[in-house]
Amino acid sequence: MSQAERDRWQERYSAPGYLFGTEPNAFLKSQAHRLRKGQKALAIADGEGRNGVFLAEQGLDVLSIDFSQAAQEKARKLAKERGATLRIEQADVINWPYPADTFDVVAAIFFQFATPDEREKIFTGIKRTLKKGGLLLLEGYTPKQLEYKTGGPSKIENLYTRELLEKAFGDFSSLDICEYDAEIHEGAGHGGMSTLIDVVAVK
Repeated sequence: MSQAERDRWQERYSAPGYLFGTEPNAFLKSQAHRLRKGQKALAIADGEGRNGVFLAEQGLDVLSIDFSQAAQEKARKLAKERGATLRIEQADVINWPYPADTFDVVAAIFFQFATPDEREKIFTGIKRTLKKGGLLLLEGYTPKQLEYKTGGPSKIENLYTRELLEKAFGDFSSLDICEYDAEIHEGAGHGGMSTLIDVVAVK
C-alpha cells in the first residue's frame, strides 16, 4: 500500500464514529453456523473491529490485524463495550508473515485497497496460514460496482471476478462462489445497492 493510500485510510479512520458501523458484515454474520467455539481466527484488514469482535463473540480466538492505529483504538473500544476478547496487532496486511497452518478461519472482508500484485501476496498468505480443513470467508465488490458507486475502490483492477477467485483458490477442497446485487448498510463507508461476490472455501 502506498504512503498516500495509508494516509487516506488513517484520515478516514480518525474521523468521529465508525466508518463502516459497528455491526458485522452481513455475509460474515450469515456464515456464523460454520464457526466453532475455540477456533483460531484471523480477521484481515479488520479496521475498526466490527468483524473481529463478531467472531470473538462467537467464541473464537481472534487476531485482528490492520495497519491503522486510529482504527485499532476504535476496535479496542468496541471489543470492551461488547465484552469480547480480541487480540489486535498493528500490521501491514500485504507483507505480514501469515504463519503456516495456524488459523482455522480467515475472514477477508472488503480489503480491495490492494493492487493486483499486493492482492496476490495476501491470497498466498491466506492459503499458507489456513490449516488443512480451514475455512475462508471472503467478500468483495465486482467490476459492476463501478456503476453503482456506493463504496469500494475506483480502480477496476482491484475488484474481484469469479475467474480471479477460482484461479486463486481453485485448489481448495471446496470452493463456493456467489455473485449477486444487494442493498447494504455498513456505516458511511458502504451504503446502497452494491454488486457483491462471496467466497466460502475450505482448504
